[in-house]
Amino acid sequence: MIKAFIFDMDGVIIDSEPLHFESDRMVMKDFGIELSDEELNRYVGVDNTQMWLELKDKYKIDVSVDDLLFRQHSNKVELLKTRELKPINGIPELISRLIDNNIAIALASSSSMKFIRFVLDKLVITNYFDVVVSGEHVERSKPEPDIFLRAAQLLNVSPGSCVVLEDSEHGVNAAKRAGMKCIGFLNPNSGSQNLFNADKVVITLEELEYMDLFNTPEKEQY
Repeated sequence: MIKAFIFDMDGVIIDSEPLHFESDRMVMKDFGIELSDEELNRYVGVDNTQMWLELKDKYKIDVSVDDLLFRQHSNKVELLKTRELKPINGIPELISRLIDNNIAIALASSSSMKFIRFVLDKLVITNYFDVVVSGEHVERSKPEPDIFLRAAQLLNVSPGSCVVLEDSEHGVNAAKRAGMKCIGFLNPNSGSQNLFNADKVVITLEELEYMDLFNTPEKEQY
């Protein structure tokens, strides 16, 4: 029996991966570096600190990781100010359904807490989440299971009673390593993501309106 539902944010709550790609490219362009889609796809679902540590080392960037994180966040906020921000279709209905069925709701995102709060406040959905966990709160980034295990711990539920909604290969693998069931959302704006390890894959979140979320989803090949 499912007791908790854990959302990723980027590419799940909002269609933000193109915005992340754009802001990351803006940061790297300051140093004369062009990043390909293929390279950016590798970091979908990965903690920002881990990403910048790797890129700083690979491209020999002579500024601190904190500086890179600040630039990235500033770029994202400025980009968001110029665009309409709304949840992905199906998210409001899914949250309402979970609340109606007394299912605990958590958000576990690799983004910074500052950015998470900005998005949730902008969408006016902050109060719907019982627990919010950022990649800043755990030692190891997805695909390690730490962030999802932390969410379950804060909710005081067992990992086996949780379902995770993810759009990235790293996120799906993190959920499965945590011992949780996982629904993969095949979001075309999240790049090329292998969601094979998910228990169920959907191409629209409206599909979840008809799915039995409160019992163990069966593994489906696709």
